Amino acid sequence: MRNLRLIARLDVKMNWLIKGVQMEGWRKVGDPADFARRYASEGADELLFMDVVASLYERNNLHDMVQKVASEIFIPLTVGGGVRSTEDAGALLSRGADKVAINTAATRDPAIVTAISDRFGAQATVVSIEAIRRGPGQWEAMTDNGRNKTGLDVLEWAGEVERRGAGEIILTSIDTEGTGKGYDLELVKAVSSRVTIPVVACGGLGDSGHLAELVGQTEASAAATAQALHWGKLTLGDLRQTLAEEGCFVRPLPTDAA
Repeated sequence: MRNLRLIARLDVKMNWLIKGVQMEGWRKVGDPADFARRYASEGADELLFMDVVASLYERNNLHDMVQKVASEIFIPLTVGGGVRSTEDAGALLSRGADKVAINTAATRDPAIVTAISDRFGAQATVVSIEAIRRGPGQWEAMTDNGRNKTGLDVLEWAGEVERRGAGEIILTSIDTEGTGKGYDLELVKAVSSRVTIPVVACGGLGDSGHLAELVGQTEASAAATAQALHWGKLTLGDLRQTLAEEGCFVRPLPTDAA
């Protein structure tokens, strides 16, 4: 039975949960800790926190929030943004993060992937890839929430980070992110076929049918969603039901056994 994890993504700016479209036009949503607790209770398998202004301030500002949330919920937390060294990674892990996600620093010096993996393990080392389509079957990796070009081919980059010790890839399609029009299935299929490590599909989930397409047409290991949950277009209950209908394992909740 296939196990596809449901991940609630929370983009944070200065203590606010925010959401945009194609990584632009950010709007305030609410208190990220409140949303994190709610999603954990409703059946998210994991939470993904991303500090969207970490590159601007050259540090991750989520330490206190991560420590607070980790003390209250008991599902895995991945935290990204502004991780530039093993010390940065260790600071987040020591506060309760289970995994750290790196992007900009890895594109500048891929050796950081190996350094974090060697010190904390591949299971804690995640590379976030922000992909923008450049042509048929071609995507470029971007950084800083899709603002800066790297010149890196996404498929080649995905293979390299696996070789360097990454244990997971968060794959965000800039073209579909925040649109609610569905995942870039071609992108997910291409990256999943290039690597053997788990690939988290991110960007575009707008209805339960999009999740069913992801299950049926790709080898993604997880589905991350933000907008549809934040604005109440979908619930985690809806997504859990879709997974069950598609023959996937669905983690029981305490209320399920009541």
